[in-house]
Amino acid sequence: MSIKKIPKLRIGNLEAGIAIIQGGMGVGVSLSGLASAVANEGGVGVIATAGIGMLESDFFTNFKEANRRALRKEIRKAREMTNGIIGINIMVALSDYDDLLRISVEEGADLVFLGAGLPLRIPETLLSVGLKKVATGVVPIVSSARAAKIIFKYWAKKYDRVPDAVVVEGPLAGGHLGFRREQIDSPDCALEKILPEVITVIKPYERHFNKDIPIIAAGGIYTGADIYKFIQMGAQGVQMATRFVATHECDTSMEFKRAYLNCKKDDIIIIDSPVGLPGRAIRNRFLEDVETGIKMPFKCPWRCIRTCDFLTAPYCIALALTNAKEGNFEKGFAFAGTNAYRADKIISVKELIKTLLEEYTMTSIESPLI
Repeated sequence: MSIKKIPKLRIGNLEAGIAIIQGGMGVGVSLSGLASAVANEGGVGVIATAGIGMLESDFFTNFKEANRRALRKEIRKAREMTNGIIGINIMVALSDYDDLLRISVEEGADLVFLGAGLPLRIPETLLSVGLKKVATGVVPIVSSARAAKIIFKYWAKKYDRVPDAVVVEGPLAGGHLGFRREQIDSPDCALEKILPEVITVIKPYERHFNKDIPIIAAGGIYTGADIYKFIQMGAQGVQMATRFVATHECDTSMEFKRAYLNCKKDDIIIIDSPVGLPGRAIRNRFLEDVETGIKMPFKCPWRCIRTCDFLTAPYCIALALTNAKEGNFEKGFAFAGTNAYRADKIISVKELIKTLLEEYTMTSIESPLI
C-alpha cells in the first residue's frame, strides 16, 4: 500500500513544508492576515497588491503613494506574524507595477508572482543593483507554453537569468483569466493539456542554467485529490485561491465570504471585465444590471490598470471589487474560481490545510497511479 504526503516545495534556496501556494487575491482579499496564516502552516502565503492602498485615507487622492505605503505595511505585518515564506502577487498590467515590484524587493519578500501580462522588462531600479544579486525569487504566471517560452527566451538573452519557478494557470481560476472567451471551455486550453506543454518548454532552461525550476499548477484546484493529480502529472506544487476565501483568516469581509457560502454552481459566470479580459465571478444584481447595459457612473482618479479604457468602461472594476471586499454588493461583485459553490462553512487555515493533507493521503492510497 502506497501512502504519500504532500511533498515539500523548493524554489531556489526556499523550502516550503508543503507544496501549496495560496493564490493572490485582490482587491484586499489576501493580505497579511491570510498570507501569514498559510505560511505558518508550511505553505507559501501571498499578499495581493491590486488595490492594496484602498484602506489608506488618501487612496482616492494619492493612489500610487497609498499603494506603496500599504504594501510596505502589509509585508511588515506579515513578517511580524510568521517566519514562513511570504510572496507578493503583482499584476504586470498595473500602472504602478514598477513601484510595487521595487518595494517588494526592498522589503525582502521571498517571492514575487507576476501575472496579468508578460513580465519582460525589469525596472531600472532593480537592474542598477544587479538582477542576479536580488534575493527575491521571481515567478511568472502563465496560461500557455507559448507565454512561458517568450518569457524564458527573453530573460535568458537579456538578463542571463531565468525565473525561479512558473505558475501555470488554467481556465478554471477565479478573477481575470489569460484566455479568450472561446478558449475557456476548450480541451486544448485545459490545465491538464497546458501543464505538460509548459514542463517541456522549461526543461532545456533547467539544463542550460543548471537549476531546478519548479512548475506550479493552478486554476480550479480545490481538494487534496486535485493536488495529488497534478503532482502526479509532473507539477512540483499547486496554487490555490478560492478555497482559502472561506477561512477565518481571509482578509475580506464576512459578507464577501457569505457570497461564496451562498452561491450555487450556476451562479458562477464568465464576465467581460472593463480591463479587456474575461473573468470568473459570482452572479449578483450588480452584474445583472451591467449585463443589461446599465452604466455605473464613475470618475477615474488614477487609471490603475493600463488596459482599462475608463472613458467607455461601464463601471470601475477597482471600485466594484473594493466595495465587495467591504461587503457592499449593491455596488460591487466577487471574483471566484469555478469551485466556489462547494464552500459550505468558514474554517481556520489550520483546519483547511489538515483537510487537504488528509485528502491527499487518502487519494494516494485509493488511486496511486492517477
